[in-house]
Amino acid sequence: MGRDAHRWSTFHGERTLVVAARTVTSTVRVLETLPPLLRGDSRVTVVFAYDPTSAFNAGVLDLLHAAGCRVMPWEQLGDIAPDLILSASENIDVPEGDCPVLVLPHGVGFQKLVPDSRSSADRLSGVVPDALLETGRAWLTVSHPAQEEQLLATHPKAAGRTLVVGDPCFDELVGSRPRRKAYRDALAVAEHQRLVMVSSTWGPTSLLGSHPDLLARLLAQLPYDDYRVGAIIHPNVWSAHGAWQIHTLQAAALDAGLLLMPAIHAWRPALVAADVLIGDHGSVTLYGAAAGTPLLLAAFGGDAVPGTAVHDMAAVAPRLDPRGDLLQQVDDVVRGHTPQRYAAVAEQAFAEPGHALARLRTVLYRLVKLPEPSSPPPSPLVLPVPDPPASPVTSWQVTTGVTGGSEAPTVTVHRFPAAVSAYDKGRPDSPACFTHLACVDDERDHRLAESASVLVQHHPASTSVGALRWIEETLTRLPGSLLAASAVRGGCCLVGLRDGRVVEAAATGPAMDPGLPAAVVYACLRAGLSPDGTRVRLRIDGRRDEDVVLRLRPALPTG
Repeated sequence: MGRDAHRWSTFHGERTLVVAARTVTSTVRVLETLPPLLRGDSRVTVVFAYDPTSAFNAGVLDLLHAAGCRVMPWEQLGDIAPDLILSASENIDVPEGDCPVLVLPHGVGFQKLVPDSRSSADRLSGVVPDALLETGRAWLTVSHPAQEEQLLATHPKAAGRTLVVGDPCFDELVGSRPRRKAYRDALAVAEHQRLVMVSSTWGPTSLLGSHPDLLARLLAQLPYDDYRVGAIIHPNVWSAHGAWQIHTLQAAALDAGLLLMPAIHAWRPALVAADVLIGDHGSVTLYGAAAGTPLLLAAFGGDAVPGTAVHDMAAVAPRLDPRGDLLQQVDDVVRGHTPQRYAAVAEQAFAEPGHALARLRTVLYRLVKLPEPSSPPPSPLVLPVPDPPASPVTSWQVTTGVTGGSEAPTVTVHRFPAAVSAYDKGRPDSPACFTHLACVDDERDHRLAESASVLVQHHPASTSVGALRWIEETLTRLPGSLLAASAVRGGCCLVGLRDGRVVEAAATGPAMDPGLPAAVVYACLRAGLSPDGTRVRLRIDGRRDEDVVLRLRPALPTG
């Protein structure tokens, strides 16, 4: 960019579009929206200008560089003559000139009061300063006519400066529903499991601001084998506090298998994949509810603006009691949900469904005074598959219950990550109910490994001989354990006992985590049932049944 830029350029555009990048949230929205609008058009040159004045500017330059954007300092913006300034941040300090300024929303409408960086007061998020409106240069895109009415009531100078285009993000979420299974597969969510996504906006009234331990409590109360828990945290939280602080605060939840979605992009397929959404007054919660996902509201701050779509959502959404029975509340909201529960909310938030990109392209080319390309108008793209963001769980508190007697025993198994055991009330032993600690062989906390009753080899052994060798070595190395279990690739699970006996456990159905047949053997021993020639009904979390046949193999050598 500059007066002699033409001397060095390969592409000679007819118009210059400047993207003003100020926060991660607003920059991501432009990066996701702009490419399909300008696809294949060399007439428009795009340059990114970084405005460092936001409290949430951390990560913006990294984001732009990772996307391959050429970035110029904000101070240089006054030296060029752009044909259009585009931003999803309403708070940019626009230089003097006469080019139009197009402001995209970085969420849904104008539904939140936020601190004003120019004063000690609060302001309506998404609205540009009156001084810019007075110049006649600003255009605000909105997703629904109701947002125009809201603006006119609070900011009369916005009259005639709004453009209803719909919401490209919502269009992508709805259009990506057919790929839901692919997203769940990528997140390692099994077909029988429920994915509970937790969404938090930023600030003290947000979900995490109000209940910072909710993620760990969910993981402590939702059985490991039937549930996955994920989190979508607003980019402003990442920017203000940093990844290190978030990971430290949520260390127990992360060790318990939390799917912590990256601050950009990946939250959208994760939201499509969800079976249940627990949220607050942020835009992600509204997107999920409007797309038809069962919702529990865990927080709803006074900074939410009355009369908006998010308030309409709150009027019909059930509340979560963070200190109540979380499993029961999640199950109840799934059973009580109807697909049309939030249909009226969606109709009040998103106009022109499926056409936002096409309408936005028309607006952009009109403002740069170029005819639209002859190519077909852009349509919503299917969201890409996310990378799995979770660490493997390596230890569990396992509760087993035995019913039915020796003739037809049923063993019910509930597993909960040991990393969040402090957030659970505990399950005391009884004559027919037993609790034990189980760890895989690569558990990093040696205290847990040394205290575990059951040890499990993380990766299947290639042969029975290899499994027996691992069992013998493990029981010798960790004398406090009662049994050690290893799956055999393509076959059964071998469970070695402290007295040298070896139990072969063969289960019906798909291959299962060896920790489950190991729990069956443990329960049978505690209940006084023979592990030889016994057919056991394994009930996982009271929802799925498999048959497990136990038989003794030759004993391990002793001494």
